[in-house]
Parts: sequence; structure tokens; C-alpha cells
Amino acid sequence: MLSVNPQTLRKLRRFREIKRGYYSLLCLTSLLVVLALGELLVNSRALIVNYEGSLYFPTYTSFLSGKHFGFDYDYEVNYRDLAAKFELESSSNWVLMPIVPYNAYENHAPEGIFRPNAPSLEQRHFLGTDTTSRDILARLFYGTRIALSFSITFMICVYLIGIAIGCAMGYFGGLFDLMFQRFIEVWSNIPFLYMVIIVFSIIPATFSVPARIALLLTVLVLFSWTSMTYYMRTETYKEKSRDYVAAARVLGASNTRIIFRHILPNVLSTLVTFMPFVVISAITSITALDFLGFGLPPPTPSLGELLKQGTATLRTAPWIVTSAFGTLVIMLTLVTFIGEAVRESFDPKKFTIYR
Repeated sequence: MLSVNPQTLRKLRRFREIKRGYYSLLCLTSLLVVLALGELLVNSRALIVNYEGSLYFPTYTSFLSGKHFGFDYDYEVNYRDLAAKFELESSSNWVLMPIVPYNAYENHAPEGIFRPNAPSLEQRHFLGTDTTSRDILARLFYGTRIALSFSITFMICVYLIGIAIGCAMGYFGGLFDLMFQRFIEVWSNIPFLYMVIIVFSIIPATFSVPARIALLLTVLVLFSWTSMTYYMRTETYKEKSRDYVAAARVLGASNTRIIFRHILPNVLSTLVTFMPFVVISAITSITALDFLGFGLPPPTPSLGELLKQGTATLRTAPWIVTSAFGTLVIMLTLVTFIGEAVRESFDPKKFTIYR
């Protein structure tokens, strides 16, 4: 049966007492759940189509051609047009569309002119459209999902590399520690932005969007693990000199057992406090790179790309920058409140008694 350390329970209770952090965690968790179910809320495909007594569920199935529903084309049917057709026919056929019936890549210009359009309840563009008539809410929705997924993956990779190398440096020391310190000093002085520009200027255009995103994640991780390594090295070096490690050695424990069963559990509780701030740094980094044009490849939805559009059309289409900036502020505020609450609740001074 899984048992939780009483001190950890006190820290968790302390975290719950910090209301801004606790409720921010609930809000962020709810946001992640909503984003995970995004296709049911923001999508140009219908949720359910009832046609001549048969039910279709296009959201998570293969596409249905227009000829299947009486149109004169073979490509995928436009479900908004299909819903309007059924409504005009006054038949028993019907279409259930998501709340936002647009996807993040679709240009919707009924007048044939691609331009930013103000928010419209009639067209169901609740936050308006961008400079190429794509729905802003759809692009914000999927852009936020990509940013959070990217940031969480970034955090996991940075922690795995930083903990592994930093723990080895602090525990074994000697020549291994010295060589890695010199390597990190050199590696940290390589200009990150120049490397991103060089890498993305030489990769071929045939690279798929997932491959380019994976490459961007790899470059970001390669230049972000050093700070976590130094912290882990310091903590491991400090824990290695404590009596419980010496006692474990006397009892015949191997280096692997000492590291994973004794040192890491005493260090990771402190490392938890850095997690939200690593996520924040990843979100701001990917947003800044998107803004500069070196981030996610177009037409991938992103917050930075919307901010870039918004600053260019600040007077003519202020709803673009307002929506993107508001989303970024809300998301960063939630993560910051969580980080402050975690740092305060896991502060060892709160649970230290001096006699």
C-alpha cells in the first residue's frame, strides 16, 4: 500500500491553504481537461449528423464527401453548409455543430475578402478573425494547447537531463565533475537565438510540421538544462556529506541505491518548486520565438503569431492583440500563482523546529 510521508502531507495541506495557488491549480487543471477535449468544442467538423435515418460522428472518424449528402463535389463536406441545407429543406435531417464551428486553419471569408473581422455572434466568431479570416478563438484554443503541451514536455526533458547529469556531478565529483563544469561553461556561452536562426535556416522545407516542432523542442532543451544541472549538483553534493549517506555506505548500499533511494527523495521535494517556473520560461520562450518568426512553423496556431498580427493591426483590428495578450496574461498568472504557492508550501523553513 502506498504511504505518504507525514511531512509531505503537511506540505500538501499547506499548499491547499494558499487559496490563490490552490484555485489556480484547479483552474489550470480544468483548462487542460477542456483543451484535451478541444475537438468537441472547437472544430469545423460536426459532432453528430443525422441523415436519412443514419447517424454519423465525423469528429473522430474519416471524412465524409459532399456527394454523400447530395452536393456536387467529392472532397469533405462543409458541415456548416450542410446544416444550412438541412434547415432550408425543413427535413428530419439535422447537424449538431460544436460551440465554435471553425478549425484553427480554416479561412472563413463569406464576402471573398480575407481580412480581419470584428467579433460576431451571428457568424459565431466570438473573438473575431485574424488578418487571413481565420477564427481567433479557434487559433487561441489550439495555440494554447500546443504551448502547454510543448512546455510540459520541455520541463520533463530539462528535468531528466538536469537531474541525471547534476546528480552524477555532485555524487562522483573529481575529474567527472571538473570536465562537465568546463563543458557547461563553454556550452552556456553559445548564443541561443543565433543557433535557432541557423538551424531553422538550413533545415529543408520538406520537413513536416511535427518534425519541425520536435526540432525546436530539442534546440530549446539543449540550451536550457544547464541551470537545473548546477542546482542539482549543489544539492547532491550537500546531501552526500550527511550521516544517512555514510550509514548507507557502511551497510553496503550500492551507489545506485544511495542515489535513487536516499539522495533523490531528499532533493526532489525542493526541485518541485521550480517546475511551474520552468513551464513559464518555456511558454515565454516559444511565444517570443513565434513572434520573431523562428518558432512554430506556419500555419501552426500560436500565441506569438497572433501577437505579431495584433501589433501590426493594432489600430484597425485591436481585438487580435487584446485576445492574444489576455490569454497569455491569464495563463502565465495561473502558473505563477501555482509556483509561488508550491514554493511557499515546500519551504523547509516552514517545517523546521529549532531547539
